[in-house]
Amino acid sequence: MVFIPGGALRREGELPLVHIPNFYLSRYPVTNAQYMAFVADTGAHAPEWMEEESDYHIETGTDDYYKKLGSALTAPDHPVVGVSWHDAVAYCAWLSARTGERYRLPSETEWEYAGRGGPSSQGFPYAGGYRLEEVGWFDGNSRGATHPVGLKKPNQLGLYDMSGNVWEWCADHGQYDYGAAPLDGSPWQGSGEEGDRVVRGGSWGGNDDYCRLSYGFRGFDAGEGYDYLGFRPARY
Repeated sequence: MVFIPGGALRREGELPLVHIPNFYLSRYPVTNAQYMAFVADTGAHAPEWMEEESDYHIETGTDDYYKKLGSALTAPDHPVVGVSWHDAVAYCAWLSARTGERYRLPSETEWEYAGRGGPSSQGFPYAGGYRLEEVGWFDGNSRGATHPVGLKKPNQLGLYDMSGNVWEWCADHGQYDYGAAPLDGSPWQGSGEEGDRVVRGGSWGGNDDYCRLSYGFRGFDAGEGYDYLGFRPARY
């Protein structure tokens, strides 16, 4: 976990200023090895590509949605994909119970603040620089799959893969304007589109615009998994 010093964030073209307390954020997205330890311990929340009798099962399924990723799908040091928002929340709850610390998904505001470098921000469009190919995996260099975490340059705080590799679930519900967003950086929940959640960061399958720190999607189904979407936990 990386310490993220508190500070203020002003999103592009948006007011007012948001003030964010100190927190910690995982240095990398959760890997297959880490997530499978959770699955083994709980006997639940398997990724979609491991679900028995699923069309997406990598051995018995008829749909190649996940199979097309090849060995990258199950490699221990690659980010886990095929997990829903509910799975990611359950992982954070499990981690909290195992460690006695308080983990959850980061809010969208916390995620963006950390990706920009917190109080060390230099205004980069991507997490760690101006050139995406130096800091992240996207459709221009990924060869159609995820890659091991931590291979590209980190940002100013030592966070890897914040731009590209996999989109990341945030704690927030799917809001479509920031008019009533919390001003303390906490997750924006309890309103918006039912079932929709926010993701940030871009992925191996998207272009450079999607990987910009200013870009976010707010309409992902909390109950679905995707081959380009993972997560990283925060600690408070």
